[in-house]
Amino acid sequence: MTVTIFSASRRAVAFAALCAAAGGGAAAPRDTWRFDFTDAPSAASIAVRPGIAYSSTRGFGFEPSPAPGSQPFFFSADVPEGNHAVTVTFGPVREPASATVKAELRRLMLERVPVPAGATVIRTFIVNTRTPRIAGGGSVDLKAPRETVQEAWNWDTRLTLEVHGPVRTIEVRPARVPTVYLLGDSTVCDQPQEPYASWGQMLPRFFQPTIAVANHGESGETYRDALARRRLDKIVGLLRPGDTVLLQFGHNDQKQLKQGSGSPATYRAELRAHVDAIRARGGVPVVLSPMERRAFDADGKVVGSLADYAAAAAQAARELGVPFIDLNAASKPLYEALGPEGSKAAFAQPAPGKVDNTHHNNYGAYQLAKAVVAGMRAAGVPAAAHVIDGFTFDPTRPDPVDAFAVPASPNFTNVRPLGDETHP
Repeated sequence: MTVTIFSASRRAVAFAALCAAAGGGAAAPRDTWRFDFTDAPSAASIAVRPGIAYSSTRGFGFEPSPAPGSQPFFFSADVPEGNHAVTVTFGPVREPASATVKAELRRLMLERVPVPAGATVIRTFIVNTRTPRIAGGGSVDLKAPRETVQEAWNWDTRLTLEVHGPVRTIEVRPARVPTVYLLGDSTVCDQPQEPYASWGQMLPRFFQPTIAVANHGESGETYRDALARRRLDKIVGLLRPGDTVLLQFGHNDQKQLKQGSGSPATYRAELRAHVDAIRARGGVPVVLSPMERRAFDADGKVVGSLADYAAAAAQAARELGVPFIDLNAASKPLYEALGPEGSKAAFAQPAPGKVDNTHHNNYGAYQLAKAVVAGMRAAGVPAAAHVIDGFTFDPTRPDPVDAFAVPASPNFTNVRPLGDETHP
């Protein structure tokens, strides 16, 4: 059974609309907006009243919510494909409050921003939006219905915000900033529903509003799939010199090995094809080893199941002379610090008493995102210059589970993400 507040019809309509746009039948979206949600909007803003549902005619409006007028609310505006600076003003409120904002499919942008009583607080972040069209012709081979329905918010012409907090105004404008592209599997991609989450969804929270994070990962995929479905072509068509591409596959490549169509050697060859294409456009490829699954021996040590692919990633990075982040190595002390029982709190639990030992929840994804950021710094990746001030991470001392308070999104599924079905 799947429970979700997002209607399939809404997503199907969104996907049909972007397909129509590809044929030239839709008006170009605006690149600059200023919305005012107060009772006394300024003359320079668009007044947004409760109950104004999104429509393609006006190009903005509220998306369906569990209870209209409640928190969180979902708000969309049509924008061109690319990077956008979003500035949100919170407050004033009578009592101290906090604000969290997610974008598109649950990408964490702002986390528990304090809003003192009587004060207004302004924060800016960068959101990347995209469509399936590829520069030079063709389009990404999206998975139906997962990407055309469940994940259509990642591929349509709308910038969608999930807002937890007392919003006053929202401004959207174009942002010409460097971009960190992500390409990977279900542990990287934007998972559309609770309790599943990925480090890719948490990554934007750890960067200043001077760089964008564009997550092109997808569940169930490998380096081979990224080539065949033209996900790499999509990224290469957008790359500007100096942009970064983080590459992390491995979990699903094991299936190819079992099926006799893959091996660590083919994994390295397919990885090399990605690196060569990114370098040809002046991009900075960064190879990540896949994090471990949750499994322990009698002494409380992690039992590795992805050592071959971690070693293959490391070897390929050395041979190609590209930065390497050993997420496999970083995940082990993280899980061990939490312990065999405590580590359950870092993994998705789609039903009472059931733990998905491959896929993470919000807390686990948050910790792994911090490991990725720390790895970027250690590897000397230039994009690490944009990391937020005061960032620190020690995998042997993860954030206390009971102190983690990023609000959950109001959509839930107990259906496991695609791929890696052979592991619990």
